[in-house]
Amino acid sequence: MNRVIKKANVLIEALPYIRTFRGKTVLVKYGGHAMTDASLKEQFAQDVVLLKYVGINPVIVHGGGPQIDKMLDRLGIEAKFRHGVRVTDKATMEIVEMVLAGQINMEITDLINRHGGSAVGLSGKDGGLIRSKPLTAKAWAESLERDLDGEDGDFGLVGQIEKVDPDLLHKLQGDHYIPIIAPIGSDRHGNTYNINADLVAGAVAGALKAEKLVMMTDIKGIRDAKGHHLSTVSRKDVKRMVKKGTITEGMLPKVHACLDALDDGVRKSHIIDGRVPHAILLEIFTRRGIGTEIVA
Repeated sequence: MNRVIKKANVLIEALPYIRTFRGKTVLVKYGGHAMTDASLKEQFAQDVVLLKYVGINPVIVHGGGPQIDKMLDRLGIEAKFRHGVRVTDKATMEIVEMVLAGQINMEITDLINRHGGSAVGLSGKDGGLIRSKPLTAKAWAESLERDLDGEDGDFGLVGQIEKVDPDLLHKLQGDHYIPIIAPIGSDRHGNTYNINADLVAGAVAGALKAEKLVMMTDIKGIRDAKGHHLSTVSRKDVKRMVKKGTITEGMLPKVHACLDALDDGVRKSHIIDGRVPHAILLEIFTRRGIGTEIVA
């Protein structure tokens, strides 16, 4: 009986959050270990479908770096990186699009549908969702707030977001679909670009004026200079930590995506550990959460 009562208490704890977020959009950046572990993949799909059934509108943006590397290796194409960016020539772009917009996007869409959702797979090329231009080393350095030793040039067919047009997403949400977005965009001339999935998530969340942006990672969240986990941190404090070098490397694009989303009207951004079972539900529907929330 006590176990049954505990389950009821969990539902009661979630009730005010369900009431608050009903009808609102939650943008989830899906990545890291949660995309490769079979059990976590199933739990992710269950979480997304549950959000939809309680009246919240989830939108998913996914990555796929490890899967791209595996396919390139299988085809004998060397993966090249510069300053953390995948240098993307035409041959590599074809593989990137095949893996992201084909293999991974279709797998996530099918997974959510099998758990009772109505998911639709997209890339940024669909409906003019994401208009892009080439990413230069200078622009990347500015986004990371660091000096790349005066180096300029570009990264090939790696894109920088110019504009997000959310009309297609609004239509899909109006028809009760769950959009699953691959981080690929195109320019006015029909060129296709590979875009950092974190930055796509932040930009799409901002365009939708989402209630929350939730970034799934393989770490617990943001830590201070002493290594202590921070459950809540302000935008001002995050910017200070970036300047001091407390936040570095792979966390920088995620943090900048969160800050950009807040600047564009998103209420809160969250960085959570996707290795925790049902991480999305725990962050959204419990008092303490499991990651770091960044507030304006």
